[in-house]
Amino acid sequence: MTVLALITAPQAGAAPAPGAVHTTPDRSGKDVDVRDTARTGPRALGAQDRLSASRANSVAKARAELGNQALLDLDELTGTPRVLSRTDGFLTGPSAESPRDIVLNYLREQEGLVGLSAGDTAKLNLRKDYVDVEGTHHLSFTQAVGGVPVFGNGLKAHVTKDGRLIQLDGSPVRALPESLGAGALAAPAPDAEQVAFLTADGIRPAWYTLAKPAADKMFQEVTDAGTGKLLYRKNLVSHANDADGAKGLAWEAQPGPQKQVNLTQKGWLPADAKTLDGNVAHVAADVNGDQKFQPQEEIGPNTDGTYRYKFTDFNAAVGPPCSTARPCSWDPKTPGSWAKNREQNAVQALAYVGSFHDHLASFPIGFTREAGNFEKVDGDAVQVHTLLGAQTPGYYDNAFMGTPPDGHAPTMGMFLFHDPRDPGDPFLAANSADDATIIHHEYTHGLSNRLVVDAQGNSTLNAFQSGAMGEAWSDWYAFDYLVERNAIKDTSAPGELLGGDYVSNGVPLARTQPLDCPVGAGAPQCPGTPGAGPGGYTFGDLGRIIGGAEVHADGEIWASTLWDVRSALGVPLTRALVTRAMELSPASPSFLDMRNAILQADTVINGGRAHAKLWKTFAARGMGYFAATITGADTQPAEDFSTPPPAGTPTGTVTGKVSNREDGAPIAGVAIRFGGHDSGFGGSLSAVTDGGGVYTIPGVIPGTYPKVYASGGGVDSEIRTISVRSGTTKADWSLRFNWASGTAGAAVAGFNGVDFTPYGCGPGDLAAASVLGGGGWSTDKIVRPDGTIETRFVTMKLGKPINITAIEIDPSNVCGDDPPAAAKDVTVETSVDGTNWVKAGSGDFKPADLNKLTALQLAPGSATGVLFVRLTVSSNQLSFYPDKTCSPQPSTAGCLYLDVQKLAVRGVPA
Repeated sequence: MTVLALITAPQAGAAPAPGAVHTTPDRSGKDVDVRDTARTGPRALGAQDRLSASRANSVAKARAELGNQALLDLDELTGTPRVLSRTDGFLTGPSAESPRDIVLNYLREQEGLVGLSAGDTAKLNLRKDYVDVEGTHHLSFTQAVGGVPVFGNGLKAHVTKDGRLIQLDGSPVRALPESLGAGALAAPAPDAEQVAFLTADGIRPAWYTLAKPAADKMFQEVTDAGTGKLLYRKNLVSHANDADGAKGLAWEAQPGPQKQVNLTQKGWLPADAKTLDGNVAHVAADVNGDQKFQPQEEIGPNTDGTYRYKFTDFNAAVGPPCSTARPCSWDPKTPGSWAKNREQNAVQALAYVGSFHDHLASFPIGFTREAGNFEKVDGDAVQVHTLLGAQTPGYYDNAFMGTPPDGHAPTMGMFLFHDPRDPGDPFLAANSADDATIIHHEYTHGLSNRLVVDAQGNSTLNAFQSGAMGEAWSDWYAFDYLVERNAIKDTSAPGELLGGDYVSNGVPLARTQPLDCPVGAGAPQCPGTPGAGPGGYTFGDLGRIIGGAEVHADGEIWASTLWDVRSALGVPLTRALVTRAMELSPASPSFLDMRNAILQADTVINGGRAHAKLWKTFAARGMGYFAATITGADTQPAEDFSTPPPAGTPTGTVTGKVSNREDGAPIAGVAIRFGGHDSGFGGSLSAVTDGGGVYTIPGVIPGTYPKVYASGGGVDSEIRTISVRSGTTKADWSLRFNWASGTAGAAVAGFNGVDFTPYGCGPGDLAAASVLGGGGWSTDKIVRPDGTIETRFVTMKLGKPINITAIEIDPSNVCGDDPPAAAKDVTVETSVDGTNWVKAGSGDFKPADLNKLTALQLAPGSATGVLFVRLTVSSNQLSFYPDKTCSPQPSTAGCLYLDVQKLAVRGVPA
């Protein structure tokens, strides 16, 4: 849900015109992490280059010792392991020492590889040593500055029950200062906690808060204590679904015959329970949607002292598509009719949550109290809000789970389906809490957000592919459980397991097709989509299933892959591997990271015996050995269907020279990386060009790599396919140098308008150069009373005076905006001193100009010895979209923003 509001925002560098209308949007719901931008900034890239050079020998030695299935990925910002392990073995042999000592001894012995000094290691604090159901120790070491904990970074380590070190991850910070200094601002909230936070400028004092501002929002926020700027925000809500004691009626998966269930005997409620408030959950009907449980919203026992409430269908009142197989639970035409099944629905929700809690806690999944599950005894039983907002218009056709860190209670919201205000609403008039696939889906968001965490226990499902896998795990665990209980029928035929089947009336509304669609399956059971084609989805379909990247749709790829694994390996082993892999996951994992984690888990608990079947299954879904993704944020990964080459396969060397396309001069500081292998089992296949523009990458397995990319060093990033043979493969690069890039020394010298830097689209992001795109500049759009728009500008100071040969602009929409926000009329001026300006050119862009660079016609006398470039935007492309309106409420970002994707300055030093 996108929330737009009209606010008055402060300006930087210019005051608003009198009477101007501020239409700056409220971006309070957008996730923020300034570390993401910092990783691609000039300072981080420069430090990484120096660090790579100093540790080249250690890395080369480790790769030789660990083999071709080593995972060696160093975080660009910290220079320490995002993940260090090997999918086919361990970092160390068996040991009788304590797991803590095994980890610390390895850090001391491998200082050159890991990057932590003896002093850094001595300051690590063991927060938790959790032992999973297979006996593996998962250790979390936190860091602190002057007693203040570091947020979001630390060291995680994993040790087998016989003392083998499996993996290091977590990106710990090197060389922490002794203190944070003084002069911090007052805490933004009474319950704020002081933390230290890593930025591009080093460790900053900050305040951490956990807040629930709305029913569908649960925010972790970190604010700079010195400047008040937002450093981090994550919305923890994921959207989508007989002895004496308390007894109730419930079904297994969706409305049907109700059976008696003893809620006390199962440990879900006390024997004398007067409300549905027990150890696993507190369930109440939050009909006013205020996220609180008023006394009148609690569910008490029936007149017979039990919780046996029968379900009443509304089939006769509503008519088709209500049916005996999928009965309606309320009548949208009759206000308040949902109250008839109010008690029944809450009891059903408790039965679903309780049975799923018990299932996940049992072996081989083992989501126990020690693992971070949800129980009242630990202060975090699930707060289940049934009939959420039933008295409030707008609460329809959805469900969510908000999961804070361990010890804080999660919130599950269950909505009614079928909006009575929308005659075209295709959903059944039903209640989401009656559908097991929805409740189990939402509950599993809690599982994944408690297992894929940093050293402090904060969820790290932050990247796009991470979010897609979050949706996939939720579907997979739900169907795995329901199929095994025979609550949902699954035969050998494809296309039987459709998420939200009940509320969708058997039509693919919540998902594009059933989860059990193998590769090659045909329509009509597995119709696919126009973008992805029919049959089971593969890795290369990511971003194509519904015509653009979307976590629920793209998650179907991972969910189907895991179902294939289940079919290949059987239920118990697959449950164990999928769960243990979450505990071994690095932060912000990609699909390939989790493929590697599952292979690693098989090595740990199964001796690697399922590797061949796993590789065959992943390869069939396009996640083979040469598959590539830049990071977990990549929405256009490259698929591959190869299994790994045999051990001992001779490797090759890739070498070449990077030069400037303008004049052929060599370019230093450009990183060449093998996507999917620089952060995968190939072992950090990357290099940085030297002063002569030369790079060399040894130890490359022969084959075709679809995403080899060049970035940094002031150039426009470029991705290409390189086929590597044994011996030496030469690959030269002729790249376009961009003097307006931050890695070429450019920096913001001035701007006006609202600064959206925390959201990754501030004025400085115009100088960002990411291989995945992104960045760009977005600012507020202010409309004067006469209908004209206030201009907005950014001034860039180049790294040195340049004789410009071309100025190019990509006016595209950025920061999650839609195309009407893209720039239309722009002007570029140049200056040799930042005081005297000359108009260099202008552009009048149209929708056809989006997502490409267009060169401006340069004016005479504007291109020699230029040190400053000023870009001014005076309108966006809203006028090309007459169907978009701004009154009474904005229907497009074009009402609110002015955006530019990229400014490129070509030329040679003056």
